[in-house]
Amino acid sequence: MKKLILFAGLVGLFLKAKSQDNFSTVFNQINTEVQSHSQAYQNLKEATEIIGHRLTGSANGAKAEEFAYNLLKSYGFEVKYQPFEVESWDRKTLSVKIGADKGKLAAVKAVTLAHSPVKANVTAELIDVGNGLEADYQPLKDKVKGKIALIYLGVLPGSPKGTPSLHRSEKTAIATKYGAIGVVIVNKVEGGVLLTGTASVTGKLIPIPAVCIGLEDGMNLKEKMKASPQYAHVEMTNFSGMIRAKNVIATLKGTDWPNEKIVVGGHLDSWDLATGAIDNGIGSFSIIDMARTFKKLNLKTKRTVEFVLFMGEEQGLLGSKAYVAQGLKDKTLDRVRFMLNYDMTNDPKGFSTTRKEMEPLFKSWGTEIVKLDTGFKNLFNAGAGLHSDHQPFMLEGIPTGGGAGGKLPNNAGPFYHSDGDGFHLVDEQGMKNTVRYSAMLTYALANTPTIPVNRFSDADLKVFLESQKLKEPLKIAGEWKWGD
Repeated sequence: MKKLILFAGLVGLFLKAKSQDNFSTVFNQINTEVQSHSQAYQNLKEATEIIGHRLTGSANGAKAEEFAYNLLKSYGFEVKYQPFEVESWDRKTLSVKIGADKGKLAAVKAVTLAHSPVKANVTAELIDVGNGLEADYQPLKDKVKGKIALIYLGVLPGSPKGTPSLHRSEKTAIATKYGAIGVVIVNKVEGGVLLTGTASVTGKLIPIPAVCIGLEDGMNLKEKMKASPQYAHVEMTNFSGMIRAKNVIATLKGTDWPNEKIVVGGHLDSWDLATGAIDNGIGSFSIIDMARTFKKLNLKTKRTVEFVLFMGEEQGLLGSKAYVAQGLKDKTLDRVRFMLNYDMTNDPKGFSTTRKEMEPLFKSWGTEIVKLDTGFKNLFNAGAGLHSDHQPFMLEGIPTGGGAGGKLPNNAGPFYHSDGDGFHLVDEQGMKNTVRYSAMLTYALANTPTIPVNRFSDADLKVFLESQKLKEPLKIAGEWKWGD
């Protein structure tokens, strides 16, 4: 009996090694193909030149959907659109004036934050609420009512250690709760860079106007407010209306377990101030090239792989929410075993996931990648955040992950959501690294005999989200479903 157990153990080790050897062979093929023939960089360049921005609901957004569909179709995929309705938003006119004398307010360079009202015209005293957190409002209480809240985008220098940084939409929601009639958010980037993005936690119109001003103007204003009251006039018009947008889905059907799915997703849409080359061209066009690589090498996967380009992420994760809602409706969401999200991912040095239990597998696959390229550091991060297309999957308990340890190229970070997010910031090798490492991870997840994690139960999900300190922002967004 002992000999039988020993033999079985040796067979198991042999099969495991054989499986690992097979992965190594495919990893090497992926590495060679992407390094030599990747089209990610060139495809993104072409898209930025012939389409421009990719705002959901706009003509450009529709062109981007078609561009991605045609590319994936040309690679030999079964491709489909997943239509969904979206409350489209677009900026029209804006005037922001600030000063100590209501009769002589001076124009300040600003940009409207998305989902601000279709029409607004307010004049009121400004009130400085620091980082815009609940703790900043407590000492002010009713003093905020009827005023325009001045809020720093991130965490102010000199703030207590451990001060949380909420999303601009969550800060706007708190300001609205305390009776502010407008919000002026101060960007944290030097050089007068203006940032856009949604000020809505729901993806629907908010009741008060919200704008962003540059760092220098904002900090100068904060100093003036210490000496005398300052007033602001905000007048704007915007467009909002229901339209249809489309996720783009390319499917590689699994050979052994076709009803188990690995979703590889990222958002195709961008804001309208620039071409969105970094946010999220480098992610979405890397996904398209991962798909190309699988077809070019004729790779087979035991599990089904879906390469998904989501629209509407910038307006509130609308495309990924539509995907998850459809999965719940037709009772197919349980088929999703893992969701990999690529949002501004560049040159990853390892893998990240919500599930610590994945570390042995991820690290073992990373060890094979290091043999091909020592630039890959085989980092492993376990944890969770919000505000990208993994979120709707994560909130249903599905394991999520992606790249870890990468850095944006060419100091691109400050130009996130701004008029400076252009193709000149993109690094070709950084995109190649995203494609090859992520294609290897996708292949391994789709073929490993056992994925050691399943969907969280509701009870386990609640504990996990609390451990990640996500309860407060989810409550603000109305997405905390446990009621306490």
